[in-house]
Amino acid sequence: METNLIKPNLKIIQDRINIACRNAGRNPAAIKLLLATKTISADKIKLAIEEGYHLLGENKVMEARDKYEILKKEKCQWHIIGHLQTNKIKYALKFADVIQSVDRMKLVEKLQNRCDHDKRDIDIYIQINTSYEESKFGMAPENALEFIKKVTEFPRLHIKGLMTIGLLSSKDAKVRDCFKLLKEIQLKAQELKLPNASFTELSMGMSNDLELAIEEGSTMVRVGTAIFGARPYPDSYYWNEN
Repeated sequence: METNLIKPNLKIIQDRINIACRNAGRNPAAIKLLLATKTISADKIKLAIEEGYHLLGENKVMEARDKYEILKKEKCQWHIIGHLQTNKIKYALKFADVIQSVDRMKLVEKLQNRCDHDKRDIDIYIQINTSYEESKFGMAPENALEFIKKVTEFPRLHIKGLMTIGLLSSKDAKVRDCFKLLKEIQLKAQELKLPNASFTELSMGMSNDLELAIEEGSTMVRVGTAIFGARPYPDSYYWNEN
């Protein structure tokens, strides 16, 4: 995609967010736009930053680390939104502000240990596989609350919300069900009044389904292709760090 399309594309996405909020009776200011910047060069990302967008979501740690070095003066907030391998944690914590893809206890334990080592804390989201697809990472919905309870016992990790990837389907009702399920889990988690956890954020909705996600309570949509153009590989390539 030509770089001169990034600015108008951002406006298109913001207009879509505004319309979805109006239809849902929500305030557009309650929706954060996170730029999904996998494979996008630092120069192109900077064009979006210049338009006032400072939330960046990366899937691959080593790729993100290189871009962070170029963009670190831009005061962005960096989110890891892809599957995080435990052997990449030490690199991720050098730049990441938020890990959105926490979905297993081994990762929780390793994050806590590395945060202890680095003498820092980290904000996290719990990733939940609301579509029950084997190709996707994420905690099984029926196990989410018990997992969340255990995670709150790790003092360096602060749960700020939940994340999911909606079903890739042309049937809106099935996609909507994924988002409804995440909202239900959020409400149940909030009722537990757990320490070290707020559950204020629902990271759900991407280029193809952000309207449905906003209607069902999303507070953060992750958009890449509709802003920066199509990527050279299918999305499944970016879900894994391998």
